[in-house]
Amino acid sequence: MPQLSPLSENGRPAGHFRNTSYMINKSRPYFDAAHEAGVMAVYGRSTTGRAFALGSGPLEGRPEKIDFVRCSYLGLDNHPLIVAGAIDAIEAHRSLHWSCARTRLNFDLLAELEATLSEMFCASVLAFSTVMLANLGAMPLLSSGQLTGGRKPLVVFDRLAHISLAYHKPVVADETRLETIEHNDIDALERLCREHPVVAYVCDGIYSMGGNAPIKELRQMQERYGLFLYIDDAHGISIFGRQGEGFARSQFPQVLGDRTIIVASLAKGFGASGGMVMLGTAEQEALFRRYSIPYAFSVPPNLAALGAALGSCKIHGSAELGDRQRRLTQRIKLFDRHVATAQQGNSFPIRMIAIGSETKAIAIAKKLLDAGFYTSVTFFPTVAQGKAGIRVCITADHEENDIERLCDCILDAVAEATGKPYPLR
Repeated sequence: MPQLSPLSENGRPAGHFRNTSYMINKSRPYFDAAHEAGVMAVYGRSTTGRAFALGSGPLEGRPEKIDFVRCSYLGLDNHPLIVAGAIDAIEAHRSLHWSCARTRLNFDLLAELEATLSEMFCASVLAFSTVMLANLGAMPLLSSGQLTGGRKPLVVFDRLAHISLAYHKPVVADETRLETIEHNDIDALERLCREHPVVAYVCDGIYSMGGNAPIKELRQMQERYGLFLYIDDAHGISIFGRQGEGFARSQFPQVLGDRTIIVASLAKGFGASGGMVMLGTAEQEALFRRYSIPYAFSVPPNLAALGAALGSCKIHGSAELGDRQRRLTQRIKLFDRHVATAQQGNSFPIRMIAIGSETKAIAIAKKLLDAGFYTSVTFFPTVAQGKAGIRVCITADHEENDIERLCDCILDAVAEATGKPYPLR
């Protein structure tokens, strides 16, 4: 007789939305191996461009590596305007951080940043310390029905939605019904829209392991069924749009409306620190300012983050943004000419070298690091078991010669570790 799962207080099987012990037990050997190989929890100091000095202590004599891990796709995280903005903000206030809830006292620079971002992206923009906190604050409001006219929606998650979204499934399920569908399964989503009066879909704009949401088809379903869209575009911000509004926002009308929320990063392509939520109505803005828990009871981005973000806003309003976007596109195409991936030909800066074996993927990452290139080895739970690989983040600041050398090293390292030429058959 099969062993029945224990029930939680709400009557659902325990572990229905979380199985932490299983995840740890399955992944720990690979984490241990990656740490032992020196390809995780790496420390260093940035030098110039995408280079960093590996290790700690005096810079002299420390080996220099080229970083293909950071998600600063436009290379803005070292930009003088952003660094100066952070320093100026701290000096102006003679402080880094006020320990105070946002429903009480706020820095004036926070109001300036939110007003500037709102104008840039034609939405009501609220800034958070991280994207994770932005999502944490939004998920209970979404599942409560307060964003859908008082009617609790069926909340549908894309199966590959980022962990900063999927982590909140238990909270959502405590308020309303939840479904998870296969990645970009528009047919399944449409079926659910036909069967339920109110549906909210939670997905990424650009996925952290490559690929994107079908925004055009989702907008069509929004028009047909009133679908509410919640899109985390952390990896799409800044690299698309005349003012860097991002992959998702650039595909919506000027007025965002009351059935779309877009979350994005103030780090990554934006080059500063923190997260933001783009809202379409004043009513939604008031709701978030009063009832989003991280907004009401946690702290805002600190002064350095605010000053850095305001510095990035200046770049976003200049011709430099377009120059960096075009340079990023050129470098993505250069990589694609040398190494084939499932993402080949798309305009996004994430490329996945599919390996399969976790052990071999760790060995390849180690060989690349020894050759002077730091890349991300990915394995369960970031990707499915047996689907390990190497993630490469391409930026506008990478030198063309470094990309070409990395590609040669990838091909050599894969062949040496697997005994087969890449792509693997």
